[in-house]
Amino acid sequence: MFQFTLWDIFEPLKRAVLGESKPKVAARAKPAAKPTKPAKRTKQEQEKIGKDTGRRPVPRDGEVVALRVRKPRASRSMQQRYDDTVAEMLAKYQVRVRKWRTSSSGVAWETTYTDGTKKRMLESPRPRGPMSIAIFLHEIGHHHIGLGAISPRCLEEYHAWMFALAEMRKRGLPITERVERRVHASLRYAVGKAMRRGIREIPDELRPYMGRRAG
Repeated sequence: MFQFTLWDIFEPLKRAVLGESKPKVAARAKPAAKPTKPAKRTKQEQEKIGKDTGRRPVPRDGEVVALRVRKPRASRSMQQRYDDTVAEMLAKYQVRVRKWRTSSSGVAWETTYTDGTKKRMLESPRPRGPMSIAIFLHEIGHHHIGLGAISPRCLEEYHAWMFALAEMRKRGLPITERVERRVHASLRYAVGKAMRRGIREIPDELRPYMGRRAG
Protein backbone atom coordinates (compact mmCIF):
# COMPACT_ATOMS: atom_id res chain seq x y z
CA MET A 1 0.00 0.00 0.00
CA PHE A 2 1.38 3.40 -0.98
CA GLN A 3 1.48 6.27 1.47
CA PHE A 4 1.11 9.87 0.29
CA THR A 5 2.08 13.09 2.05
CA LEU A 6 0.28 16.44 1.78
CA TRP A 7 3.10 17.64 -0.46
CA ASP A 8 2.43 14.80 -2.88
CA ILE A 9 -1.16 16.04 -3.19
CA PHE A 10 -0.52 19.79 -3.44
CA GLU A 11 2.69 19.71 -5.53
CA PRO A 12 0.86 18.72 -8.81
CA LEU A 13 -1.78 21.37 -8.17
CA LYS A 14 0.91 24.00 -7.67
CA ARG A 15 2.57 23.11 -10.99
CA ALA A 16 -0.79 23.26 -12.77
CA VAL A 17 -1.66 26.71 -11.35
CA LEU A 18 1.81 28.20 -11.91
CA GLY A 19 2.38 26.47 -15.23
CA GLU A 20 5.53 24.71 -14.08
CA SER A 21 6.70 21.52 -15.67
CA LYS A 22 7.79 18.46 -13.78
CA PRO A 23 11.48 18.75 -12.78
CA LYS A 24 13.76 16.57 -14.78
CA VAL A 25 15.89 14.08 -13.03
CA ALA A 26 19.54 14.46 -14.01
CA ALA A 27 20.78 11.52 -15.99
CA ARG A 28 23.52 9.53 -14.38
CA ALA A 29 26.85 10.14 -16.11
CA LYS A 30 28.29 7.12 -17.80
CA PRO A 31 31.77 6.16 -16.64
CA ALA A 32 34.55 7.08 -19.03
CA ALA A 33 35.91 4.26 -21.07
CA LYS A 34 39.08 2.74 -19.63
CA PRO A 35 42.04 3.50 -21.88
CA THR A 36 43.35 0.46 -23.61
CA LYS A 37 46.99 -0.45 -23.10
CA PRO A 38 48.99 -0.04 -26.31
CA ALA A 39 50.42 -3.17 -27.78
CA LYS A 40 54.07 -3.68 -26.97
CA ARG A 41 56.44 -3.53 -29.89
CA THR A 42 58.55 -6.56 -30.51
CA LYS A 43 62.32 -6.35 -30.55
CA GLN A 44 62.29 -6.84 -34.33
CA GLU A 45 59.89 -3.90 -34.77
CA GLN A 46 62.09 -1.68 -32.58
CA GLU A 47 65.20 -2.57 -34.61
CA LYS A 48 63.37 -2.09 -37.94
CA ILE A 49 62.09 1.37 -36.99
CA GLY A 50 65.55 2.38 -35.80
CA LYS A 51 67.15 1.23 -39.05
CA ASP A 52 64.57 2.96 -41.27
CA THR A 53 64.72 6.33 -39.53
CA GLY A 54 68.27 6.26 -38.22
CA ARG A 55 66.88 7.30 -34.83
CA ARG A 56 65.30 5.70 -31.80
CA PRO A 57 61.62 4.77 -32.44
CA VAL A 58 59.04 7.34 -31.28
CA PRO A 59 56.96 5.84 -28.45
CA ARG A 60 53.22 5.39 -28.96
CA ASP A 61 50.74 7.16 -26.68
CA GLY A 62 51.10 5.74 -23.22
CA GLU A 63 54.06 3.56 -24.23
CA VAL A 64 57.23 3.67 -22.17
CA VAL A 65 60.43 3.09 -24.14
CA ALA A 66 63.57 2.27 -22.19
CA LEU A 67 66.48 4.45 -23.26
CA ARG A 68 69.92 2.94 -23.41
CA VAL A 69 72.60 4.85 -21.57
CA ARG A 70 75.70 5.12 -23.73
CA LYS A 71 78.84 4.02 -22.01
CA PRO A 72 81.90 6.24 -22.44
CA ARG A 73 84.17 5.01 -25.19
CA ALA A 74 86.98 2.97 -23.76
CA SER A 75 90.47 4.24 -24.25
CA ARG A 76 92.75 2.46 -26.66
CA SER A 77 93.99 -0.86 -25.38
CA MET A 78 97.57 -1.07 -24.19
CA GLN A 79 98.37 -3.55 -26.95
CA GLN A 80 97.16 -1.04 -29.54
CA ARG A 81 99.47 1.56 -28.04
CA TYR A 82 102.40 -0.86 -28.27
CA ASP A 83 101.52 -1.66 -31.89
CA ASP A 84 101.25 2.03 -32.77
CA THR A 85 104.66 2.71 -31.20
CA VAL A 86 106.26 -0.11 -33.17
CA ALA A 87 104.76 1.06 -36.46
CA GLU A 88 105.79 4.67 -35.86
CA MET A 89 109.38 3.83 -34.86
CA LEU A 90 109.97 1.44 -37.77
CA ALA A 91 108.66 4.01 -40.25
CA LYS A 92 110.50 6.94 -38.72
CA TYR A 93 113.93 5.28 -38.70
CA GLN A 94 113.37 3.09 -41.78
CA VAL A 95 114.10 -0.11 -39.85
CA ARG A 96 113.02 -3.62 -40.76
CA VAL A 97 112.40 -6.41 -38.29
CA ARG A 98 114.27 -9.53 -39.35
CA LYS A 99 112.34 -11.63 -36.85
CA TRP A 100 110.57 -11.38 -33.53
CA ARG A 101 112.50 -13.25 -30.88
CA THR A 102 110.94 -15.47 -28.23
CA SER A 103 113.66 -14.55 -25.72
CA SER A 104 114.12 -11.23 -23.89
CA SER A 105 117.08 -10.17 -25.99
CA GLY A 106 117.64 -7.98 -29.01
CA VAL A 107 120.17 -6.82 -31.54
CA ALA A 108 120.45 -3.98 -34.04
CA TRP A 109 122.68 -3.82 -37.08
CA GLU A 110 123.12 -2.05 -40.38
CA THR A 111 124.14 -3.45 -43.76
CA THR A 112 125.87 -1.23 -46.34
CA TYR A 113 125.77 -2.30 -49.98
CA THR A 114 128.29 -1.58 -52.72
CA ASP A 115 126.09 1.13 -54.20
CA GLY A 116 126.14 2.98 -50.88
CA THR A 117 122.61 2.14 -49.77
CA LYS A 118 122.08 1.03 -46.19
CA LYS A 119 119.57 -1.31 -44.67
CA ARG A 120 118.75 -0.99 -40.99
CA MET A 121 117.66 -4.17 -39.23
CA LEU A 122 116.79 -5.36 -35.75
CA GLU A 123 115.58 -8.33 -33.79
CA SER A 124 113.71 -8.13 -30.51
CA PRO A 125 110.76 -9.72 -28.72
CA ARG A 126 107.40 -8.62 -30.08
CA PRO A 127 106.20 -5.79 -27.83
CA ARG A 128 103.38 -7.08 -25.64
CA GLY A 129 104.35 -5.57 -22.29
CA PRO A 130 106.69 -3.13 -20.55
CA MET A 131 109.79 -5.32 -20.85
CA SER A 132 109.43 -6.24 -24.51
CA ILE A 133 108.61 -2.66 -25.60
CA ALA A 134 111.65 -1.42 -23.64
CA ILE A 135 113.92 -3.88 -25.45
CA PHE A 136 112.44 -2.96 -28.81
CA LEU A 137 112.91 0.77 -28.18
CA HIS A 138 116.45 0.11 -26.96
CA GLU A 139 117.32 -1.43 -30.32
CA ILE A 140 115.61 1.46 -32.12
CA GLY A 141 117.74 3.73 -29.91
CA HIS A 142 120.90 2.31 -31.49
CA HIS A 143 119.64 3.35 -34.93
CA HIS A 144 118.56 6.72 -33.54
CA ILE A 145 122.08 7.38 -32.22
CA GLY A 146 123.86 5.73 -35.12
CA LEU A 147 125.66 2.43 -34.79
CA GLY A 148 129.27 3.12 -33.82
CA ALA A 149 128.66 6.87 -33.61
CA ILE A 150 129.49 7.00 -29.89
CA SER A 151 132.59 5.56 -28.27
CA PRO A 152 133.13 3.57 -26.15
CA ARG A 153 130.51 0.94 -26.90
CA CYS A 154 129.23 0.90 -23.31
CA LEU A 155 128.36 4.60 -23.62
CA GLU A 156 126.29 3.87 -26.73
CA GLU A 157 124.43 1.23 -24.72
CA TYR A 158 123.69 3.83 -22.06
CA HIS A 159 122.25 6.35 -24.52
CA ALA A 160 120.21 3.64 -26.27
CA TRP A 161 118.59 2.72 -22.95
CA MET A 162 117.99 6.35 -22.06
CA PHE A 163 116.29 6.80 -25.44
CA ALA A 164 114.02 3.82 -24.72
CA LEU A 165 113.01 5.08 -21.27
CA ALA A 166 112.42 8.62 -22.56
CA GLU A 167 110.13 7.33 -25.32
CA MET A 168 108.18 5.22 -22.85
CA ARG A 169 107.65 8.20 -20.55
CA LYS A 170 106.63 10.43 -23.44
CA ARG A 171 104.02 7.91 -24.58
CA GLY A 172 102.73 7.09 -21.11
CA LEU A 173 103.91 3.48 -21.30
CA PRO A 174 104.52 1.89 -17.89
CA ILE A 175 108.12 1.54 -16.72
CA THR A 176 108.04 -1.23 -14.17
CA GLU A 177 110.62 -2.08 -11.53
CA ARG A 178 111.52 -5.15 -13.61
CA VAL A 179 112.37 -2.89 -16.55
CA GLU A 180 114.52 -0.67 -14.33
CA ARG A 181 116.39 -3.72 -13.01
CA ARG A 182 116.96 -4.90 -16.58
CA VAL A 183 118.41 -1.52 -17.60
CA HIS A 184 120.73 -1.45 -14.60
CA ALA A 185 121.87 -5.04 -15.13
CA SER A 186 122.50 -4.43 -18.84
CA LEU A 187 124.59 -1.33 -18.23
CA ARG A 188 126.52 -2.97 -15.39
CA TYR A 189 127.35 -5.84 -17.75
CA ALA A 190 128.42 -3.38 -20.49
CA VAL A 191 130.72 -1.54 -18.06
CA GLY A 192 132.20 -4.79 -16.74
CA LYS A 193 132.84 -5.99 -20.30
CA ALA A 194 134.58 -2.71 -21.15
CA MET A 195 136.75 -2.96 -18.03
CA ARG A 196 137.74 -6.53 -18.87
CA ARG A 197 138.81 -5.32 -22.29
CA GLY A 198 141.04 -2.72 -20.72
CA ILE A 199 139.09 0.52 -21.07
CA ARG A 200 141.20 3.38 -19.73
CA GLU A 201 138.44 5.56 -18.33
CA ILE A 202 134.82 4.97 -17.53
CA PRO A 203 132.51 7.79 -18.73
CA ASP A 204 130.86 9.72 -15.92
CA GLU A 205 127.37 8.59 -16.98
CA LEU A 206 128.39 4.97 -16.37
CA ARG A 207 130.11 5.28 -12.98
CA PRO A 208 126.89 4.40 -11.09
CA TYR A 209 126.96 1.03 -12.88
CA MET A 210 130.50 0.03 -11.89
CA GLY A 211 129.38 -1.79 -8.74
CA ARG A 212 126.37 -3.73 -7.64
CA ARG A 213 123.04 -2.01 -7.49
CA ALA A 214 122.07 -0.92 -4.01
CA GLY A 215 119.10 -2.85 -2.56
